[in-house]
Amino acid sequence: MSKILPVALLCAAAMLAPAVPAPAAPPAPAASPALSQGASSTEGLDMQAARSKMMTARGRTVAYTQKFDLSGIPHYAPKRTVTGTIRVWGSNYITDGMLGGFWESAFEKYQPGVRFDFHMKTTLAAVPSLVFGVSDLGIGRKITFSELEFFQRYTDRDPIEITTATGSYDVPGWNPGFGIVVNKDNPLAHLTLAQLDGIFGAERSGGWDGTSWRPQYARGPESNLRTWGQLGLTGEWANKPIHVYGLNLRYHQAIEMSDKILKSSDKWNEHLKIYANYVSDKGKLERGLNGDLAKDPYGIAYIAAPTTSLGRDTTQPNLKILPIAVKDGGPFVPYTLETIHDRTYPLFDEIYMYADRAAGKPMDPKVLEFMRFVVSQEGQALVMRDGKYLPLTAAAAREQLAKLDALQK
Repeated sequence: MSKILPVALLCAAAMLAPAVPAPAAPPAPAASPALSQGASSTEGLDMQAARSKMMTARGRTVAYTQKFDLSGIPHYAPKRTVTGTIRVWGSNYITDGMLGGFWESAFEKYQPGVRFDFHMKTTLAAVPSLVFGVSDLGIGRKITFSELEFFQRYTDRDPIEITTATGSYDVPGWNPGFGIVVNKDNPLAHLTLAQLDGIFGAERSGGWDGTSWRPQYARGPESNLRTWGQLGLTGEWANKPIHVYGLNLRYHQAIEMSDKILKSSDKWNEHLKIYANYVSDKGKLERGLNGDLAKDPYGIAYIAAPTTSLGRDTTQPNLKILPIAVKDGGPFVPYTLETIHDRTYPLFDEIYMYADRAAGKPMDPKVLEFMRFVVSQEGQALVMRDGKYLPLTAAAAREQLAKLDALQK
């Protein structure tokens, strides 16, 4: 059952109140009468209720048990003894899963004078909570243009950003990587990021780097790729149009793909066919994209957690995931657990921590110590134990630790 929505669902903004002890989790939003009677629904609160039920159940499972070598990541060694409460706002996935609790218990063994106050309803609160002073730490997906602009305009500085973990391989919701998917009979073997720009994008006058406009990111219509022959396919494929599938442009996955392949320009292929979530008559979040794509031999889509969407759904045997290269000539890297973890597959995702530091003032020591713990070997071992996000590589962890060490000066 396909539900193609021409417009996005509106996001609601909430006023942030001063931090108080976390109350018991409220009940899931009540379903609408239509949904209660077994009908499908595109109502926002129905989707919120279905999402809450799905993510809470998913969060208590361990999606993978493979152990990664963390020996190259430095151990956590406290640089000072800290006390006080760390107020954390942001992504529900941290506490829908077990990771938030793991970090809390482990860090308190090193720093028994520290307590945590979690407010983890949505990543949308991570940055505003810092701006309005009700949190010490925000956790979530990559900060968006509007969130960064909001922070800069209130504080006249950038937030502190630390990569906390690599996104998942096959767990929807836990920042999974993106696969580029075509019909299994399509002879195309692989693609580059530049080709993805040509397929999914359009001519542009520039692009964004944070909140800075970069005219040098401009490109003309001559780089558009609209037929399979432009990608080197011959015979019956040469003149066939490329049918482009994607997500509603207000969804964060679409924003991330614009950031990764379109120079953050949001200039998409003029024929992009967009999809949004709905609640099926079985009470589950669905989208319809995969089913429609499977019927279209000339289709191509970006799909988060593609192995989950394809490998566990036996009704979609007609689709395949293409290897991707950063530049012409390769290497062309397939989408696998190993290549997402080691970050050689270019469309991996990440989860971040955000904090604030006033100009000329030291970083809050308890927040700094906790961030150092999270990217240490001990903190990343807990990422692996939770089994949804993937631990940082040694190189990525050391890069984050270097950022944190610089904040102590």
